[in-house]
Amino acid sequence: MLFHRSIRLELARVLSATLVVLLTIVLTMMLIRTLGLAARGSVGLQDVALVLVYTALSHVPTLIGLALFVAVVVGMGRMYRDSEMAVWFSSGVSLFQFLRPVYRMAWPVMLVGCGLALFGWPWFNQELAEIRQRFAQRSDLDRIAPGSFQQSADGQRVYFVDRAEGQDENGHSVFLLQRDAQAWSVTTARTGKLSLGAEDGAQSVELRAGHRHERDLADGSSTHVEFGRFTTVVNPSGPGRSPQASPKTRQAWQLLEDATPAAWGELVWRTGMVLSILLMPVLALALSATNPRRSSNWNLILALLSFVVYFNLINLSQAWVAAGRLAPAAGLLLIHGGVLVGSLALLAWRENAVSWTLRWTRSGTGPAATCTGRAGKAST
Repeated sequence: MLFHRSIRLELARVLSATLVVLLTIVLTMMLIRTLGLAARGSVGLQDVALVLVYTALSHVPTLIGLALFVAVVVGMGRMYRDSEMAVWFSSGVSLFQFLRPVYRMAWPVMLVGCGLALFGWPWFNQELAEIRQRFAQRSDLDRIAPGSFQQSADGQRVYFVDRAEGQDENGHSVFLLQRDAQAWSVTTARTGKLSLGAEDGAQSVELRAGHRHERDLADGSSTHVEFGRFTTVVNPSGPGRSPQASPKTRQAWQLLEDATPAAWGELVWRTGMVLSILLMPVLALALSATNPRRSSNWNLILALLSFVVYFNLINLSQAWVAAGRLAPAAGLLLIHGGVLVGSLALLAWRENAVSWTLRWTRSGTGPAATCTGRAGKAST
């Protein structure tokens, strides 16, 4: 059918362009953020690519919802401005009949977004958590990198090595700060070597040609020592306890078994993302009407503001459910049910306005019919 084919082609073209633009923007922002995390020592340089991929994929459901919304608003808005919608309305096409070609065009993308929101989101967050945990549980020797200050796992030591040479772990211009509840000390050395004990496997730093200044916090006394060789033991970072699994890293059935407010809040958010993707075409179609006589694009701004408010309400419902201030079913019903009812009501109002305008014009009482009648009388 010509009607369905033209609508699908128009919206598919706009949707593909919108997805490319949004993905480019998000990847650029995530790359800058990930490089910042690597520079601060939160993730390893070797994990930058993985963190970037997992972070970008975790945002795909939101991007799909936004791309669907923008595609329908922009595509249908162009048809309003070019009077194509007037042609379809005069041909007897109802505004509700546009929903079918829109959903037929969008269902593959919507299926991907819903699947990622339900099953991909926890897996991506779990992988990111494991990467950060693995990086945080490195030994103190592994944390030492030439040219940068590095803190130990327990926060009691700070290291700095100006440069390292060869394969023997030798460094130059070494700085070591140690602090605890009783004392703190600052040690500097011309050279240093990282070593591993053969018997007990204890990690140590062997410093040569340096100075050590120590201050006792109990009595305030200070000591200063110049040494030719000094060895300090570095306690390795133990395997540590695995951090408690966040609701973001757990699958839906695990959240249902947990049934805590935080778990219900996460379930409400994931279900809300799925419902928002499914409702995006309806909301966008209701907000896409444009007056062809106006050159301004205020309807697009209003539509984007509506999208922002909608997604903020989804996050707000998650917080309310997690805090126990709102029941999960009530949160889903109030927000998504309200959006569905409001969108259908707006569509019905616009449909009635179009039908009334067409009847008014065809009855001969509208402005177009009046002008035509006057022109006919003048010609006679």
